[in-house]
Amino acid sequence: MQWDLKIINGTIVTGSAMYEADVYVKEGKIAAITKEQLQGACTRVVDAEGKHVLPGLIDTHIHSRDPGPTYKEDFAHSTRAAAMGGITTVFEMPNTNPPVNTPENFDLQQRNLDEKAYVDYGLWGICLGPMNLDSIQGLNDKGVIGFKFFWGYAVHEKTFQLLYNYEPGMDDVIPPFDDGDVLEMMEEVAKTGKRFAVHAESSDLIQKLTSRVKDSGSDSYAAFLEGRPNLAESLTVNKGIELAKATGARLHILHVSSEEGVTAVKRAQEEGYPITVETCPHYLFLSDEDYPAIGTSMKVYPPVKFKKDQDAIWEAVRNGTISHICSDHAPHTAEEKTGDLWSIPAGMCGVETMVPLMLNAVHDGKITLPDVVRLLAETPAKLFGIHPQKGTLQVGADADVTIVDMNQEDKIDQERLQSKSKVTAFDGFSVKGLPVMTIVRGNIVMDERVIVGDQGGGRIVKPVETREILRK
Repeated sequence: MQWDLKIINGTIVTGSAMYEADVYVKEGKIAAITKEQLQGACTRVVDAEGKHVLPGLIDTHIHSRDPGPTYKEDFAHSTRAAAMGGITTVFEMPNTNPPVNTPENFDLQQRNLDEKAYVDYGLWGICLGPMNLDSIQGLNDKGVIGFKFFWGYAVHEKTFQLLYNYEPGMDDVIPPFDDGDVLEMMEEVAKTGKRFAVHAESSDLIQKLTSRVKDSGSDSYAAFLEGRPNLAESLTVNKGIELAKATGARLHILHVSSEEGVTAVKRAQEEGYPITVETCPHYLFLSDEDYPAIGTSMKVYPPVKFKKDQDAIWEAVRNGTISHICSDHAPHTAEEKTGDLWSIPAGMCGVETMVPLMLNAVHDGKITLPDVVRLLAETPAKLFGIHPQKGTLQVGADADVTIVDMNQEDKIDQERLQSKSKVTAFDGFSVKGLPVMTIVRGNIVMDERVIVGDQGGGRIVKPVETREILRK
């Protein structure tokens, strides 16, 4: 037997166990996992002694802005950053220009990203109400990972771009969709069996409260949170749950940020509804108390809230209410992130820093290494229908592997990030535990903190057929 790659002397980590074994790779697939010494020559041997061998980690939520405002980021840079961060598969969000709103635009986006990808990727489809309701089934057939609806956001009627700070009377703008439109979108997506994912904030409430607070003249972070309070999230989460109950949609709450949002999802799960929820490192490692030291780089939507919310989110991660962790990678330039809190854009880099932060949380006793695999590999792969191709170390799966050194220490330095724009709220954070090798389908893309893979080496990944998703 001729092996393409062999990983020896490492500790295998699954979502429930750790054990010593070697991994054998042939033709991009895992061919064997065993303690026995198998016969045959091998093209490359990786000695992982003292290190942990994880299934390739997945980031289900990134914005590479490609095509679009690529002066901030593009897919080549974001997937280089993913590889450096130990991520082997990313899911690209659909609010590009043009958006992934039709089967034709799905094909355009795949051709665009294929030549740039350093790691494998999936594509989200966007829901734009009546404007693309008749394209939902076609997007499903093309192989979108799921469908995203930016609840409460207005849409430019010519470019289909989202408007984050809508005000009545804007030219060429379609106001945020009403509840009837949301019902119809959920009904159509429910037919596909895929997730209907929502950015859950109440636009009406935010407009009213933000206007009130800005009129007072305050630009503090406390005032910012008064304009986008916990209520803005919980109102939309609860409304989404009720609409999902009525339509049978598999609702997924994106980047939950509040105790109230988590509580609402947990209650629906206990009632037996297929409601799932994710969160991001900024909600786990930051709170409003950090704003004086970090400043405007930590502005995101939904905003980072209070310590009580952080504590509730950690508990939901540990008890399984929160299905997985993702980055919501959304870079802006340093110039754009400099200014008053009301006017600067929301978002920051995250795909490269997520895994080191989560590994550091293992050292802090917040989670275990098997929890990292569960949250960043196994569960997201199952949730979005790409398991067992991705998210697991088992014979026949893609040879996606993330090797981590739990003893290696570093300090996050935004100037060393692979992204085009490098703003992160975690600049200067000390971490213990780093990804030291990223392997995608048997190809080494990052080795000892150096990118060694080729641009264009990544491939698109699509869910299994809907009937298989519904059985899981």
